Amino acid sequence: MTTPALSLWSDDPARIDLLSFDAVAQTVADALLDEALDPVALGLSGSWGSGKTTVLGLVAQELVRRTTPENKVLVVQTDPWRYDPATGAKESLIAEVLAALGAEINQSETKTEKAKSLLMRLGKRIDWAKAIKLAATSSLTLQIPDFDKLVELVKPKEGDEESVRGLEAFRDEFAELIDSDDLKHVRAVVVLVDDLDRCLPETVVESLEAMRLFLAVPKMSFVIAADEDRVADAIRTRFKSTGRPEESDDEQQDPATLYLHKIVQTTIPLPALSHFDTQAYLLLLQMQGNAEQDHLATLIERCAQVRRDGGTIDDIGDITGLAMADELAFAARLTPLLYEKLHGNPRYIKRFLNDLHVRQSVASRRGISLNPAVVAKLMTLEALMKPEFKLLLDWFAKGEMRDHLERLEEEAGRPAQPDTGRQDEPDDVAESGTQPRRSTSTRRTRAATPVASGLFSQAMVRWAKLAPPLRGLDLSPYLTLAATFAGVTLIDDSLPERLRDIAANLLSESRREQASVTDAELDELGDGDATDLLRHIGRTMRDQPTKQKGGVNAILRIARRRPSVAASARDALLMLPPSEITIATPMQFKADDSTPVRGVLTTWKGKLLDGQVKRAVDSALGNRGTA
Repeated sequence: MTTPALSLWSDDPARIDLLSFDAVAQTVADALLDEALDPVALGLSGSWGSGKTTVLGLVAQELVRRTTPENKVLVVQTDPWRYDPATGAKESLIAEVLAALGAEINQSETKTEKAKSLLMRLGKRIDWAKAIKLAATSSLTLQIPDFDKLVELVKPKEGDEESVRGLEAFRDEFAELIDSDDLKHVRAVVVLVDDLDRCLPETVVESLEAMRLFLAVPKMSFVIAADEDRVADAIRTRFKSTGRPEESDDEQQDPATLYLHKIVQTTIPLPALSHFDTQAYLLLLQMQGNAEQDHLATLIERCAQVRRDGGTIDDIGDITGLAMADELAFAARLTPLLYEKLHGNPRYIKRFLNDLHVRQSVASRRGISLNPAVVAKLMTLEALMKPEFKLLLDWFAKGEMRDHLERLEEEAGRPAQPDTGRQDEPDDVAESGTQPRRSTSTRRTRAATPVASGLFSQAMVRWAKLAPPLRGLDLSPYLTLAATFAGVTLIDDSLPERLRDIAANLLSESRREQASVTDAELDELGDGDATDLLRHIGRTMRDQPTKQKGGVNAILRIARRRPSVAASARDALLMLPPSEITIATPMQFKADDSTPVRGVLTTWKGKLLDGQVKRAVDSALGNRGTA
């Protein structure tokens, strides 16, 4: 079987607007180009992963769309998180702005000496060494920085013949540069600042100080995409070193907030995804790799229209040539939990889908053939409900998972089907010695009103209500894999430690390991230990039917060595669901096995439908000769 190539979603900013963020981007662009606000600094606030970088990209596109050669908007994109620490944040930001203007001047047809001279003089005014020293010793007092201290930042080196007028001179000459003939065609210079909330407090403060240098100059605008609370926290951290009070009685008078609001005139919050947004985003992400571009564009516009109309996912309707029933079902199934647990965060949703695809790929390559919907349901528990997933692994380790899942699904309104055993199998399947795994019938009886048992949390019951039901499925290969990813050791704490190695070897698929448990070791067991061991093996077979060959062999072996535990051996064998019995299992019984043990065959026969497995049980029952 060929495993499909793994397809993951990039964590880079989205190139296609799947969430109608264009409405936010257009609002930001309107403010930036409003002459009444010139110059202006805007905040674009949202938590990590909320889409701020994507919106900045849309803002840049919108500004380019509105620009003309005679009325140009010069966009400078910068990321203080990537600045070279050896250079310093102030210096880096100032240099990027001057470099962008220098490139624009070089493209000018006139290329006047005045503009070049101004640009060179501005560059010479930056005393990088003193700026770094200032940042380290006296960067902020959580108010507008003192004039004398900022003079230090722009003062030319000693001995320079240029007039030393500090900050005022820098601003005057920068304003003169912006207004020069070579830049007359520039309507606005917009600096898009990303990832400021990722930076260390020193970098945050230095970057904000550098922005202060430009904000008294017309045509200069900034958009700062960051979690405003985190930026304020960084300022407070820097502020604590000054020995000033850490808290304020009035939140509006908090010095960090006041300082930030002195720079940022207004903040546009980036909305978290709504329930519909989450559902639509899941759908669009899945369709992005499967749909033709024109079909995808139609789907994106349909989602945007439904969002504007306040509709539901059902209102999207059909799109000719686009099959999306499975993707819609997937989105509808997972949205309630993802919306609640991931708080409408696009990055977290993509990470969940990537984790899901990785797990499905690894599971497939390990030969684990579970329906993708089952893997998605288990991944929801694993990724979003870690305490509940640990509980599931605990049930699995103790061999109690099948029983608990049945009770859980009954409480969730998924009633049990009578266990009618395995349907008849084709002869060619029987002769091959393999049988496909089959869950119990998917037909549902009318659900009785579920009654809370108090055994499960509300979160666990809610998860159990997600489709598809897990009753009757062999989840053991997946859970074993998931436990290794989580670094969880699957140990049945109820089994005495002295018996764990014996149990592990008896249940191993390796004949060598099975044979390592000698008859002498089994004979040394007391009835109590033997009973504990049999109960553990029976529970393990019930939850992990693939271990039934070694498990049945071990149970029969113990019962033959110690007849006094025959009843416990019978109970352990009956833990194996009839629907999971393979043809080889009845063949392990012998004619001289004890009556309780051979009675298991009779019980199985009564629960099995006609077929190859039932005929194998009949054959074992008819074998009454000497073994």
